[in-house]
Amino acid sequence: MDTMIVIVRSATAALVVLGVGQAKAAVDTAPPFAVASVFFEQNATDRDVEVVFDVKGGDDGLVQLTVVAPDGRTVVDIKSPDASTLGLRQFRFESPERGNVGSIKAAYPEGVYTFDAVTAAGAKFHGTSRLSHTLPAPATGVRPAADATGVPVNGLTVTWSPVRNLAGYVIGIEQEDLGVSVTAKLPGSATSFAVPDGFLVPGREYVLSIGTMTGEGNASYVESTFTTAGAP
Repeated sequence: MDTMIVIVRSATAALVVLGVGQAKAAVDTAPPFAVASVFFEQNATDRDVEVVFDVKGGDDGLVQLTVVAPDGRTVVDIKSPDASTLGLRQFRFESPERGNVGSIKAAYPEGVYTFDAVTAAGAKFHGTSRLSHTLPAPATGVRPAADATGVPVNGLTVTWSPVRNLAGYVIGIEQEDLGVSVTAKLPGSATSFAVPDGFLVPGREYVLSIGTMTGEGNASYVESTFTTAGAP
């Protein structure tokens, strides 16, 4: 059976020096990160691309984090000035968005990126993630159409034409003024998403995003807006 994860958010709902041999042994025995990934995200609507680093250790905060690119450059180097702050448990870094895809690819080459971190308690983490430059094709044939009006608040199903060779889709609907959003992670075989009844309210403009995702984590998003029927 295909699986689906849906997340609904509202404004009221509850972010010593080692020798060479010793250093290698420390890396070999360091536990893996809960999350350590690097991937490309494309806004296909605006034709912008960025690189994203997503890092999460364990239960303790991290006071030091480095990420080294395949060409040997250190692309992330963060240290907390005082371990008494307990560090930070999770990081997400995004490069500036660039319409020139070539500049992002040159800055962040394909290959294996190496992640190393130290917690406030002195524990070490080590991990790797392979960056691919291959972006998936964006979704097409999206309904409701861009700038659609009179969209029903109940019984709404978002649909799109299938895209081949995907790991999955990420569907998002947001209303900034109300501070609400719904996010769904769907399998690559999906072509529709039923919006939960009660989420939409009359007479409001919503932002709809549909992301296509590769197995490496790269994603292409299309964005549009629609307005629900009735008076606010």
